[in-house]
Amino acid sequence: MPVPVVGLIGCGHIGRFHSRNLRGAIRSGVVEARYVAVCDRDRARAEAFAGIVGAELVTDNAPELLDYPGLTAVYICTETAEHPALVAEAARRGLDVFCEKPLARTLPEVEAMVEAVEGAGVVNQVGLVLRYSPVLTVLADLMRDPGLGPFLTAHLRDDQFFPVRGHYNSSWRGSFDRAGGGTLIEHSIHDVDVFRWLFGEISAVRCHTREVTPGHPGVEDVALVTFQHAGGHQTTLTSVWHGLDDRPSTRFLEVFFEGGYFATEHDFVGPIRVQGRSGPVRELSADEVFERYVALAGLNEAEAPLARAGMMEDVAFLQCAAARRPAFPDFRTALAAHRVVDACYRSAREGREVRLDSPGR
Repeated sequence: MPVPVVGLIGCGHIGRFHSRNLRGAIRSGVVEARYVAVCDRDRARAEAFAGIVGAELVTDNAPELLDYPGLTAVYICTETAEHPALVAEAARRGLDVFCEKPLARTLPEVEAMVEAVEGAGVVNQVGLVLRYSPVLTVLADLMRDPGLGPFLTAHLRDDQFFPVRGHYNSSWRGSFDRAGGGTLIEHSIHDVDVFRWLFGEISAVRCHTREVTPGHPGVEDVALVTFQHAGGHQTTLTSVWHGLDDRPSTRFLEVFFEGGYFATEHDFVGPIRVQGRSGPVRELSADEVFERYVALAGLNEAEAPLARAGMMEDVAFLQCAAARRPAFPDFRTALAAHRVVDACYRSAREGREVRLDSPGR
């Protein structure tokens, strides 16, 4: 089995997250890979990064990294506007690609990126990390209980401080030209993907957006969305960027069935509150949630600690790159979420419900 040889472009907040995961996965022995090169437009930041990583190549020139001898895979962790060109160049060189979300600012750009990686036949994965969330994986399993009766509705409130400061410190997220929008595309594309996963394909949307923070035209602070699902039910999303710097990024999800109720205020480890047709609310603790997740995901003793630390999306990418099998969530999965986000923005601009022609295409 070939050993992936990996480089990383973009040494900011999300680049540090994936760099930690790469190093941890390799040190654990769960995957065999070499992490050899880093790149950032800020040369000093790249050099500091390389000192931690022990990289063979440190550069502020992305083509130099992509052309590094022996490289087989690349992480693209730059600002959104730079993703399409970097993905195209990586695919042209036959490199496997992990690209952070959102894939691009516009739907046509995302469609071109899907064509590039699929045309090149490279392993591709997008950073929709909630697909590896223990709490959401367990929730999806709990929702399969036929005794719950018909699904009624769900609501998710997703709030985060405007990520142009603090530990994100990403001024580019305040620029429409560089980010493509605000809280809906930059943060809640995760939520759109989760809604498709948990509640089924989305056939129509009704969206309202509002800009509050001055100096960031086109970057919405609030998005309120009603999703019409192909199964005939509706769900709702409230996505907020606020100025509460000491409030962590928080997701509160409530799910109602005719005979059951679930709620969680944590998007990764739990707990989950559960109520049936009779009796009080009971709680699955974070530890119980994680134990169920390990069983559902079929993780072994070596993989479980990596999952608890949030490293499994990177472990999965390296495993798929080594085995030459498709990764998940792939670019086409992200494309489906981008189609929904694009429909939401059209709905907000035009003040009407927008139907998706081919949900999940």
